[in-house]
Amino acid sequence: MRTVAFKDLAGLVGQEIGLTDWVVVTQAQVNGFAEATGDHQWIHVDVERATRELGAPIAHGFLTLSLLPMLTAQTLRIEGVSRGINYGLNKVRFTNVVPIGARVRLRERLLSADEKSGGLQIVRECVIELEGQERPALIAEWITVIYS
Repeated sequence: MRTVAFKDLAGLVGQEIGLTDWVVVTQAQVNGFAEATGDHQWIHVDVERATRELGAPIAHGFLTLSLLPMLTAQTLRIEGVSRGINYGLNKVRFTNVVPIGARVRLRERLLSADEKSGGLQIVRECVIELEGQERPALIAEWITVIYS
């Protein structure tokens, strides 16, 4: 994990700021996500049918997106931050399916860091890679406002 002081964060713009370890996506995660969101589509939760028709059940795209907070916590620690607020996302693309049992990791790059509302608005390019695949599972720009 990389550590940077709040005041020095802007100096990382344009750089890769982190790469996480591989994390396995499990059927238990998918089932819990289905319960939380009401999305019980068979491609996610019917293990027998999804295995027969698709080779394996696949994770929800929004579950893959929801891994970002856990994964970004492994890439960068910003010293001197009192709080952070999610501001939104740009250009979210689900570019590959994530079969149950697949291993994913995050590659993160800082795109910008600009003053906003008494804080610093940062935009991170977040690419969730799939082990053994050229095409990532997800590419998104995540916007956060952080305060010292």
